[in-house]
Amino acid sequence: MKKINLTIAASLLVLTTFIMSCSNDNNDNYPSGEKSATNFYITDAPTDNINVKGVIVTVADVKVNGVSIEGFSKTTVDLMQYQNGMTKLLGNLELNAGTYSNITLELDNETDANGNAPGSYVLMIDGTVKTLQNASNSIKINDSFEVLATSTNNIVLDFDVRKAIVAEGSNEFKFVTKSELANSVRTINEAEAGEIKGSVNDTENTSDKIIVYAYAKGTFNSSKETKVQGSGVLFANALNSASVNSFTGKYELNFLAEGDYELHYASYTDEDDDGKLEFSTLLEAESLTGIDLSNISVSTLLNINISVNLKAKS
Repeated sequence: MKKINLTIAASLLVLTTFIMSCSNDNNDNYPSGEKSATNFYITDAPTDNINVKGVIVTVADVKVNGVSIEGFSKTTVDLMQYQNGMTKLLGNLELNAGTYSNITLELDNETDANGNAPGSYVLMIDGTVKTLQNASNSIKINDSFEVLATSTNNIVLDFDVRKAIVAEGSNEFKFVTKSELANSVRTINEAEAGEIKGSVNDTENTSDKIIVYAYAKGTFNSSKETKVQGSGVLFANALNSASVNSFTGKYELNFLAEGDYELHYASYTDEDDDGKLEFSTLLEAESLTGIDLSNISVSTLLNINISVNLKAKS
């Protein structure tokens, strides 16, 4: 059985209202066109480390296309309070219709918004604080979002918590490399997003925890994805993930861009009784709703419901 350093969450965006020019002649960093009210939200994905209670991050500055947000003040937030489709409103502003990219977050790992140290850390269930180590305080997100010419746009920043922070040593944590952090966040306009909801029947009681991974159709490579990559990440190319509720068997994959996906179900167990879950194996999934799990078409504002039976692969 392969064991890994489990990853958890981390990163944040906070935006406040600012006004931009309607003309590219005045500001070449932004598209020209009709202005639309734009709200920004953050959502977080579940952690597979049962000893982690919170992930606190302090953002000192936010930039969009290289320009700092006006009126922004240093903000500290516990990311783990916003999971399973729950979002936190970060700010709202007027943006011209068009495509935006290159969101940059400047973190303060030394002090939080109240001047207390540390600024970014992991809170363990036993109350201990583990400072997050970071090679660079700047996170440049390699993704873009579309502002539509409508009355209101809701932009969601979806942080893949497994990819942002890795555990190492005895419950010590650090941010992954700068390039890996840049790819740990998806941005999407809620008006262009769909959703997959599902339930599982773990007939053989295979796992202490089951996580569902969503991949773009045809991109999953089991021999590669089930091995540690980069700073210590499994399933590194998954576009989204969700933890299956151990009581209800339900899960949600929220804010998916329009396209074709495939789902894979992974088992995590604590075989050595050290309080940490390790990846065990991929599970064999049998669809009970007639949906091909290797070819799931997601459309805008479409909610798909999938039920499966799970068992260990023979």
